[in-house]
Amino acid sequence: MEGFLELFTTAERAVNSFVWGPIMLVLLVGTGIFLTFRTGWIQVRWFGYIMKNTIGSLFTKKKAVDNINLTPFQAVTTALAGTVGTGNIAGVTGAIFAGGPGAVFWMWVSAFFGMCTKYSEIALAMKYRETSADGIHKGGPMYYIESGLGKNWKWLAVIFAVLGGLASFGIGNIAQSSEIASALNGLFGIEPLVGGIILTVVVAVVVIGGVKRIGQVTSLLVPFMAIFYILAGIAVILLRITDIPAAFQAIFTEAFSLKAVEGAIFGIAIMKAMQNGFARGVFSNEAGLGSAPIAHAASSTEEPCEQAIWGVFEVFIDTIVICTITSLAVILSGVLDAGTADAFGGNGAAAVAAFNAILPGTLGGTVIQISMLFFALSTILSWSYYGERCWGYISHDNQVFVLVYKVIFVLFCILGATGSGQLMWDVSDTLNGAMAIPNLIALLLLSGVVASMTKDYFKNRR
Repeated sequence: MEGFLELFTTAERAVNSFVWGPIMLVLLVGTGIFLTFRTGWIQVRWFGYIMKNTIGSLFTKKKAVDNINLTPFQAVTTALAGTVGTGNIAGVTGAIFAGGPGAVFWMWVSAFFGMCTKYSEIALAMKYRETSADGIHKGGPMYYIESGLGKNWKWLAVIFAVLGGLASFGIGNIAQSSEIASALNGLFGIEPLVGGIILTVVVAVVVIGGVKRIGQVTSLLVPFMAIFYILAGIAVILLRITDIPAAFQAIFTEAFSLKAVEGAIFGIAIMKAMQNGFARGVFSNEAGLGSAPIAHAASSTEEPCEQAIWGVFEVFIDTIVICTITSLAVILSGVLDAGTADAFGGNGAAAVAAFNAILPGTLGGTVIQISMLFFALSTILSWSYYGERCWGYISHDNQVFVLVYKVIFVLFCILGATGSGQLMWDVSDTLNGAMAIPNLIALLLLSGVVASMTKDYFKNRR
């Protein structure tokens, strides 16, 4: 058994090094570049329009919507709940320690082109979604692969659904439950088992209620947690405002640094910065992975591109705003002088050290723990729906099968809270990255459809 486990671990690491390695990262960012050209650089030409008609629309009179599906805002907060997670804090910190401040620049680059990737995913999910007899919308990559590319591609749709369904247990549950248990223990001294039971009850109440209840909860939870972390991050930055020019200088100069690192070949620093920045950007905003379109497809919006422009806003707030705040806090704090995140006990602990170095006392650690608690909880809720839709697609929406999935998913919260689950975390991380392969194939083959929809939508708009 020990030999098999060792062999499995070795194989998993090899696959992970591919799905999150240079080749896949180039394909992910390259697809974003290709779609940017095909859609006419909408994230530049129409950025003002997009902001006005996404976040700006929340301050105008609301359109009447049905009471079955999600409102456009509930759809985007459900998607943001999955993307704005612990990776925005611990993951970004780890990327900077591994790739230096220059990784932040490449994270921005991946986000810039990722805006168009996510826009395209959502547009296709809206166009090819299905509506059940009771009026419920359902969609995502598995639906636009089968309907957009044809029945001969159904095998690819099934592969995506299986990968997404399995990943929901790991990256969408176990990894997040572990962070929540740690935060509850640090904030209130609650033991992991007790914390896991509390989490299980909370998640069960929301998840069993279906996508509408998930949307209602995330529409309240996501704005609160985002505003809380953004305000705390701004406070951290303002306390070191005189050092900001130097921080940005480090980001831009080290992004193109040709110096040797760790005795390696000349110019290896720029490759490390690029790979870590791309990986963190993609992992954080999930552009190209195919998860967020599942939530957006449940929107009551009828016009595909009207919902799709929320994808541009989603990537912007996730990576350009929240990840940048974390990055600046880490760089301004001086914790990079320690050399590695392991010097603090891990990426999360390094983020705590960064905030504590600037905020008085242990306030920084409290901010990080509260943020991690809400970020992780929101991720669990949204991924429960992603998994539900993936397994629903595979089972042809067999309600018993879907209910069994929900029960198992809820119980996994205890497993995540009480165990280290490192191997499961690694496996689910691999599955999450592998989801991009069938999704990217569909995006490239259906890029003409996206281009046509985009041209029609923006033709007569100001």
